[in-house]
Amino acid sequence: MASSTDDVMALPPASAGYAAIHRDFRWQVPSRYNIARDICGRWAEDRARFALYYEDEAGNTSAWTFWDIQREANRLSNVLGALGTQRGDRVAIMMPQRPHTGVAHVAIYQMGAVALPLSHLFGPDALEFRLADAEAHVAIVDDSTLPKLLEVVDRLPKLRHIIGVDIAPETAAAAGVKPWERVLEHASPRYVPADTAADDPALIIYTSGTTGNPKGTLIAHRSLIGNLSGFVCSHDYFPQSGDMFWSPADWAWTGGLFDVLLPVWRFGMPLLAYKGRFEAEKAFELIEKYGIRNTFLFPTALKMMMKTVPDPKARYDIDLRSIMSAGEPVGEAVFSWAREKLGVTINEMFGQTEMNYVIGNCGAAWPARPGAMGRAYPGHRVSIIDEEGNELPPGATGEVAVHRQCNGQDDPVLMLEYWKRPDATAEKFTPQGWGRTGDLARLDEDGYFWYQGRADDVFKSSGYRIGPSEIENCLLRHAAVANAAVIGVPDETRGAVVKAFIVLQRGVAGDDALVAALQDHVRQTLAPYETPKAIEFVESLPMTTTGKVQRRILRQREEEIRGKS
Repeated sequence: MASSTDDVMALPPASAGYAAIHRDFRWQVPSRYNIARDICGRWAEDRARFALYYEDEAGNTSAWTFWDIQREANRLSNVLGALGTQRGDRVAIMMPQRPHTGVAHVAIYQMGAVALPLSHLFGPDALEFRLADAEAHVAIVDDSTLPKLLEVVDRLPKLRHIIGVDIAPETAAAAGVKPWERVLEHASPRYVPADTAADDPALIIYTSGTTGNPKGTLIAHRSLIGNLSGFVCSHDYFPQSGDMFWSPADWAWTGGLFDVLLPVWRFGMPLLAYKGRFEAEKAFELIEKYGIRNTFLFPTALKMMMKTVPDPKARYDIDLRSIMSAGEPVGEAVFSWAREKLGVTINEMFGQTEMNYVIGNCGAAWPARPGAMGRAYPGHRVSIIDEEGNELPPGATGEVAVHRQCNGQDDPVLMLEYWKRPDATAEKFTPQGWGRTGDLARLDEDGYFWYQGRADDVFKSSGYRIGPSEIENCLLRHAAVANAAVIGVPDETRGAVVKAFIVLQRGVAGDDALVAALQDHVRQTLAPYETPKAIEFVESLPMTTTGKVQRRILRQREEEIRGKS
């Protein structure tokens, strides 16, 4: 197939400075393009080029070249074709980080089918809704996800085939599961990829569903290209000699796919897949063992690492080159720790499933400002808009929005549509061409965005507009605090007051004296109206599978408590 994947963007050198990089950048999106060819096929001819190193919690390891990945993907494509998979059909991938997950993505994309990645952490109800809504006809699972699928499979008439990895023979036979090893064993390792357009759909990723049912975001092959400028910049001009990538981000999400697996392989570079729970000390062990130079870590993970191992270089022989973080603001405490103790400036990034990797920092090309989201990455026109879709001036708080065009070109990062939701798709975009994010921020005179919170996380107290992030980061700087979340709770006098939920460091007791100390800490650092009027010590905070604090759940809990009182 025709392709121009070797030069899909012209990124000016870091020395040019931000203004010139953004002004002179141009996308070069070919009309015919397939993710599988770009991330694997073109590298597979070099049989010695490593794509993946794998380790699980038990210590089992393996190594895969791009040639290995491609041959296994070809076999899987042939198997899926024999099962009736055609272009546009949805195939679910329900596995954690492991080689088979990467193989499945390559196999599905090169067929022109549509991948449906689903987190291995999903419960049966979450799986059922997404599988039914997407009308998936094949699901690829492993031993960790099959039991949950079997709880709902009888209610999924469109799901006709299950392919299983590491499934016991007796379980596979009883459940009608086709064992991966057996069905691929005799399949041909040769496959002719489909000739796909850049605008053809490649995958569906469901949003978190904070209001109502989750929405399926239909993403085109070209979206990978749209992520590349931000990815390269956030890792200080990736790739460089010796780069090696790892992230605990789940490959079922935008963060794991478009921030890790797909762009790393697009540049023909290796990465580590670790199948196991995230633990701070284990993270440092992996970074040391595999010589990890580049990573994407959620702020929650970074906070755990900072609190658990305050001086990592005193314990581990590590040499990180770049850290990207996203999902929540990093905060000055973590930012300073990384710079002082790891020798790395964290490049924060902002995006969402519908339009990923649009704002962020690049220490190699422009200075990061602690607490700032960063600037618009090359190839993206980003601004702050009001409810009517009008751009707001610097200093004003409004909604972050991404325009369909930048420098006279269509922005390839934008989603195609919400799956079977034309109403929601129409609501996502303004008549002026702005794609709404639902996140609030302000823009300063230098083009840096400053996060103010989700639209539904921001509240008013005594006329003051309050976002949770600044208060949470302030609390985190206190030695007793391991993690914190802030919400507004109704108050008859002030409209709302600040309440903080605090996870304490191990061995620290929560008492009235500590409450007073934490309140004073915020009062002295921020403003009196930002001081928590109530503090509750909790064992843990409700988190999404992508590492974001679910303040919505905390608000719901407060409402339930008030309703009972």
